[in-house]
Amino acid sequence: MKYFILVSLSLSFFFYGCMQNPPVVKDGNGTLELKAVWNKSLDTIPDLTPLQNAKVILSSQYGMQIYYTGSDGYLRLSHLPAANYNIAVRGTHPDDPTIILVASNRGLNIGSGQTCTYTDTAKPVSNSGIAINEIYCSGPVNNIFYMYDLFIELYNSSDSVKYLDGMMIMRVSGTNNGTFGPGADWYHTGVMQGVTYAYKFPGRPGEKNYPFNPKQFLVLAGDAVDHRKAVATSIDLTHADWEFYNQYMAADIDNPNVPNLINLRSDNTSKFLINLTVDIVALSSGVDSVWTDGIDISNIIDAVEYTGSPATHVKTLDDRIDRGQFQSPPRYSGQSMQRREPGMDTNDGSLDWEIIPHPTPGWQ
Repeated sequence: MKYFILVSLSLSFFFYGCMQNPPVVKDGNGTLELKAVWNKSLDTIPDLTPLQNAKVILSSQYGMQIYYTGSDGYLRLSHLPAANYNIAVRGTHPDDPTIILVASNRGLNIGSGQTCTYTDTAKPVSNSGIAINEIYCSGPVNNIFYMYDLFIELYNSSDSVKYLDGMMIMRVSGTNNGTFGPGADWYHTGVMQGVTYAYKFPGRPGEKNYPFNPKQFLVLAGDAVDHRKAVATSIDLTHADWEFYNQYMAADIDNPNVPNLINLRSDNTSKFLINLTVDIVALSSGVDSVWTDGIDISNIIDAVEYTGSPATHVKTLDDRIDRGQFQSPPRYSGQSMQRREPGMDTNDGSLDWEIIPHPTPGWQ
């Protein structure tokens, strides 16, 4: 009887453990055969050409890996665990280094023991070399709702000096228009609508007074002060490269040692802030600076949309600007959002960005 009870208890613990514990071994042995191409022809008849030595970013529940296509545009990966995969392809235009060729696909299912053959056609995207590289807006760990230590970081991934003269940084979270939301082309006229805040670098587009060196990070601080004096868990931004300054606000903070980004909206008399968990941040050339009727999409250098719930939040940023949205950290967590690699922009934020444990202003 004692033996029977012992065996019964052992089996009970065994079956209970099987039901409760997730498997520790990756399921499946799948294969992906990817062919990356781009349309070389300017005519209606396509001329699909292999995209040589293109970066392929493969992500799933098991993490992210980076591979490269061969000279024939092919990539074959075996021994992949069964999962839904997101794929991004990024290559350089062979004739014009200012243009990148990008493609992406979400939810590609690779089953156990299956071979998935897939052709991805990349599209040309203008590449200025400048990208929004990090956004810190969640606020430090605190219980007094302090969130003024925000910053936006830019990165010049090119091999040449760029110039910031006249460029604009915008928060895009304006009132929805029917079924359209912030960052959308509401009237199908080729412009991004919903600009809430608009700040600019000094000068005019085309001038060369404010250089942005190759492989350089630039930190744009909401307030360029040592925020640790207010909240010990915060960060020191006294050495930021630029500071958002609202000249129409009664008493905005102004660090005299840090140059100012100037507010373009005289009707906005509040401090520059972005939402802790859901918002759109955009950078434009500044050629079109009339925000009231929208910013010409061709002027947008980079824009990203983040949200605390990507599975349920309806993306509103125009797909011509960015095809994805990415997860933001919890409020007052001290965590930040950063590109997986400096300046890596496949025009799909869901693949390009990740949450990091703490902000890294000016480095990665």
